[in-house]
Amino acid sequence: MNDTYLYPYSSAEARDRNELSLWRESHKANIACRNAIEDTIRQNFDGMHLDKNCITPVLDEYGYKRTAWVLANTLHELKWDGRFGHANKQWVECACIPKDINHNSDFVVRSHPAVLDGFVTFYRKAVQALNLFGAEHCVGDRAEQDFTGKVLVLSPEALQEQYWGQDYQLLYARSGFGCAPHSSGRAVFATCLSDGETARWNREDFIGVLHDKFLPEWAKPKLAELNAQEQTNAPTMGGMNMK
Repeated sequence: MNDTYLYPYSSAEARDRNELSLWRESHKANIACRNAIEDTIRQNFDGMHLDKNCITPVLDEYGYKRTAWVLANTLHELKWDGRFGHANKQWVECACIPKDINHNSDFVVRSHPAVLDGFVTFYRKAVQALNLFGAEHCVGDRAEQDFTGKVLVLSPEALQEQYWGQDYQLLYARSGFGCAPHSSGRAVFATCLSDGETARWNREDFIGVLHDKFLPEWAKPKLAELNAQEQTNAPTMGGMNMK
């Protein structure tokens, strides 16, 4: 698999950050991914139908994130084209691709838009099949919530793709200035409910607080254990827990 870092900024921003080499390597990989998409569409379209499995070699070589980056950039650049379906146009509205006037066009997929629309749909279905938690599984206003003692949903964007799955998305927030809304601090120290490992994350790495009704059965024993630990470790005065 191509493990080139997916650079998230424009060439101008890369220059300001003294990171042009990172941008160049990522840009080359974006173009290579575009070529792979065009090749697989050409090889798997029989003039009437596009083979639904054509997405697999692209994902195996370039991963979900870069494939999404190239497809989203393409739909942004061709947003005037009515041959892309409404659902795919809605999907791309959530993607933030930096405007790079001289370079965005370099990795626009040039396949027939009606066929490419089918490829984008296959991509979206492949992501859905991973059954990841998203904003629709969260409750409340993320910007105003105190994360302390809550089960949080980690964004897939914060994880390496080999860890994309519900097991690695649910974390119990224990402490950190980033737990408090409007805090100048960003750190959130949280324990993964699947493996019990505690690590530091940033507040923006989380989609939000998981709604109780979506908590899987496998996560409930670990959550109960962590809640019990917090109660045991709570500061006391006069033999009574301070709440």
